[in-house]
Amino acid sequence: MDREKKYALLIDADNVSPKYIDLILRETKALRNVSIRRIYGDWTEIGKNTWKECLLENSVTPIQQYSYTIGKNASDSAMIIDAMDILYTRDVDGFVLVSSDSDFTKLAMRLRESGKYVVGMGESKTPSPFVKACDQFKTLDILIRSVMGEEISGKEKSRMAKPIRKKETDMDIVPITNLREIKATIFSLLKEHSDESGWMFLGELGNMVLKLYPDFDCRNYGFPKLSNLLESFKDVEVRREMAKDSHNQLVYVKRRDS
Repeated sequence: MDREKKYALLIDADNVSPKYIDLILRETKALRNVSIRRIYGDWTEIGKNTWKECLLENSVTPIQQYSYTIGKNASDSAMIIDAMDILYTRDVDGFVLVSSDSDFTKLAMRLRESGKYVVGMGESKTPSPFVKACDQFKTLDILIRSVMGEEISGKEKSRMAKPIRKKETDMDIVPITNLREIKATIFSLLKEHSDESGWMFLGELGNMVLKLYPDFDCRNYGFPKLSNLLESFKDVEVRREMAKDSHNQLVYVKRRDS
């Protein structure tokens, strides 16, 4: 039996809103064992009061870091030092770094150099260098809209299940990588890696797209699964069949003949 992988969740409270905490923890559930959960900030600031209740409810440990210099984000250095300490002293397979700050770009690169899997989370304003330094990047302000009809937490279920009209301030929130670029890349990959009949295994295609675009998530574009996204392209064909030796379904995709 394979050993369950362990992850460390580190959150920069100066660059992430508490409204995302349910979504952050929901996404980290897919990683199974998040054995370390820490959040960094100056908790003496009045603006951090909104974090208190959600941290107690979700067993996230607050790490105090005073702001010694006005205008400087003191929590950055504390989070980076802790990440390196965890890297060398704790048995973890990967890190979840939650911030929209490009200052964590070098940290993500260093952790990957050490063979750790790095998942980044932040808003769509996150600078490209940090996004690309991660193995995978979750765009929180995009994802929170896509899961409005799903259960994020028992407390918010009734509110989130109702259709919510987009605010004018939300109109400019778009995925980091636009769908046109993703579609062009998918067609290019199908051309280069499909078999003689033009078919390609969906899982292989998805892995290739994610390696090229760490921020890729079909939910960013309004689709629950990659197969649903591809089926929305009229020039793509999707084929499903049952595996011979199991009850698993195999999905293949190809470019339709013009």
